[in-house]
Amino acid sequence: MDWLNAQRCVPESVTVVLEATGIYHENLAYGLHEAGVSVCMANPCRVREFAHGMDILNKNDAVDAFVLACYGELKPPAVWVPPSPEVRKLRALLRQRDALREDVQRTVNRLEKANSTSTPQEVIRSLERTKSWLNEELARIEKLITDHTDNDPGLKADLDLLKSIKGVKDQVGREMLALLKDGTFKSASQVAAYLGLTPVEKTSGSSVRGRPHMSKTGPSGVRAKLYVAALTASRWNKQAKAIYERLVAKGKAKKAALGAVMRKLVHLCFGVLKTRLPWDENYVATA
Repeated sequence: MDWLNAQRCVPESVTVVLEATGIYHENLAYGLHEAGVSVCMANPCRVREFAHGMDILNKNDAVDAFVLACYGELKPPAVWVPPSPEVRKLRALLRQRDALREDVQRTVNRLEKANSTSTPQEVIRSLERTKSWLNEELARIEKLITDHTDNDPGLKADLDLLKSIKGVKDQVGREMLALLKDGTFKSASQVAAYLGLTPVEKTSGSSVRGRPHMSKTGPSGVRAKLYVAALTASRWNKQAKAIYERLVAKGKAKKAALGAVMRKLVHLCFGVLKTRLPWDENYVATA
């Protein structure tokens, strides 16, 4: 802000384009927004592709700033709207839960190796205490997540809408709630693209015939949870099951069919939050 003031810029007349870099951009984004600056979030992969299209191969702070300025001028992303404090808290709790799960698994792996080697008992007991503490902390965070979504009327109403979809339960529902209430996405297709669920095709003439596959960009953790939900939905969700069986009957690989079911679940989640209506299994979209 000091630099903007030195340039005699009015905050309301300024648009800042940022790359969404995990969580590291958040403090800057919130600070700029609170100061009245319009903030746009750019997908780092798209920005890099844009740079390559301009024949810019170098990467440093000055070059990145120039590329982002050009990107914002030629392909301006939508203005970012920060999520509510309740959603921000949910996202932070979910991140902490996932980190603890990874820590638990790492400790379990280390304990298994220790028990299979001549590791001193003092080290084994230390690992056992660490695993016990991590599991206790994980259970505490899980309870905080449940209490947070149960005790906030808005979050509870949204989660109930998401859970009306067969295949979407608490875990996936909370992940989608934290994602969709971010305010970044204007359509279900944007969400699917962000999660890396859109098919990518590589063909050229008659010689290059790559099989279409999911782009798999975006957060892999959310995508993994959606995959588990798709396994259930492909059996019990009438709409998802129809998509899965139709694609398999056409000779598509089962994983490709499940990818289509994952995209369908994203569209259904986006739809119930947008319409504020529970999922209707017998609903048929009209043109």
